[in-house]
Amino acid sequence: MVDLSVRIKDLVFKNPVLTASGTCGFGEEIADFVDLAKLGGVVMKGTTLKPRQGNDYPRMAETPSGMLNAVGLQNKGVDNFIQNIYPNIKDIDSNFIVNVNGSTIEEYIELTERINELDKIPAIELNISCPNVKEGGMAFGVSCPSAEAVVKAVRKVYDKPLIVKLSPNVTNIAEIAKAVEGQGADSVSLVNTFLGMAVDANSRKPVLSTITGGLSGPAIKPIALRMVWQVYQAVQIPVIGMGGIMNATDAIEFMLAGASAVQVGTAIFIDPTIPTQIVEGIDSYMEKNNMHGMSDLIGGLQI
Repeated sequence: MVDLSVRIKDLVFKNPVLTASGTCGFGEEIADFVDLAKLGGVVMKGTTLKPRQGNDYPRMAETPSGMLNAVGLQNKGVDNFIQNIYPNIKDIDSNFIVNVNGSTIEEYIELTERINELDKIPAIELNISCPNVKEGGMAFGVSCPSAEAVVKAVRKVYDKPLIVKLSPNVTNIAEIAKAVEGQGADSVSLVNTFLGMAVDANSRKPVLSTITGGLSGPAIKPIALRMVWQVYQAVQIPVIGMGGIMNATDAIEFMLAGASAVQVGTAIFIDPTIPTQIVEGIDSYMEKNNMHGMSDLIGGLQI
């Protein structure tokens, strides 16, 4: 019998397949189509301390083998999450993880403290791709010092598993991963979206209101896979891989490259049952190849 469970610190996931933040709301939005309890976890949409309206429309665009988004972290803030979302998800038999965002370190700290009080939220995913308003808008995650600063601050106020989501828009993602590991991250998740752009030739204008946006989907998979492999070589903590995972074979490739778990994102827009299909596909692959546990698969790339 195949054991699909994986562990991050003291948190056990029944299987290595999670949803990616921003692709299924808070989980409730796809609950009519898929049994969320069959997933290892649900990483919920980005949450901020105060409500955010997000960017102007249009803020999503289809591209060859992918999509661009510039939603801008639209959400109703942590108070709404605690009062109206948390009661509905807290008893579902899966790991619901809050994606934490901020524009200052102080915002990250206050938001994390609020989430830390929720017994049924077993971990957070710290999004350090956010613009640091005190540093001219440069994302926290694009330099080692700023990444270290926010992770160190959050680690002091958060006592549950801390997953740090890395931006791929950097020169050396392995250095950033090592930096956040050194400040107490229990895991890193990668990659977030790549900066991209779409142009309408007829109107001669950018498609997105923000001009540029985040590229996700199959187009980024080879780059994401390379980055996961590089980070796996550099850190001792578990790596969660994402970027263009559309089926079980994609997920298996990420785990062979070193990912302990995967997140499925853009694929959910096509078919919200794809994550559960991937769970079944991994199980079949491991059984076929006489693998008994995830340690037989993770980092099993033959070079």
